[in-house]
Amino acid sequence: METDNNFYKVFGYKPPRIGMLHLSEKYTGKDPAPKALEELEIYEQGGFDVIIVENYHGSTDGVEKVLQAIQERGTEITVGINILPNEYKNAFELAEKYDAKFIQLDYVAGKYQSDIELNVPFYEECRERHKDIAVLGGVWPKYYESIINTEEQLISDLKDAMKLADAIVVTGSGTGMETPIEKIQKFREIIDDFPLIVGAGVTPENAPQQLYNT
Repeated sequence: METDNNFYKVFGYKPPRIGMLHLSEKYTGKDPAPKALEELEIYEQGGFDVIIVENYHGSTDGVEKVLQAIQERGTEITVGINILPNEYKNAFELAEKYDAKFIQLDYVAGKYQSDIELNVPFYEECRERHKDIAVLGGVWPKYYESIINTEEQLISDLKDAMKLADAIVVTGSGTGMETPIEKIQKFREIIDDFPLIVGAGVTPENAPQQLYNT
């Protein structure tokens, strides 16, 4: 176990319960902060450890408004940021500005259809500038199809990801869809005791089995 990994510095050694704050501005055309604060209170009352503010259904400006509102209000919940699609530079900068402890990226390794892949040199420059901010990074995530779909390629991509992130995120095929147990088990087998996060489709019913296999 890498005890100097930023993941443990941010989350400790207990598996974190993570909730998503998706923005409402796409549907309301209004400032998303008031609704986000209502949802934050629900997560607090539910005993969640972590929230991720994401620009899904919104914008990067909307994420900043929510982060500012959370900072002004205060919360004991650990706050992270995800700026789609994989906008790590913006996410790092917002995390630094608003004292968020981590960012999440859809992918940190792999090459996907339409020649999508991480610009590793630039990413590493950004990460070095924000070295205290943890990174949760996906491999073969939802909505991305690996160009080479073999076990050997998965092993290679996961090994690369362990160098580029503080935890690996595993998902199924879509938002809200259960992450297959077989995929979780395969990731765990390959990455050994490196931190692994189930990033989609966790429910009260499947949580025990999903967590057991991480």
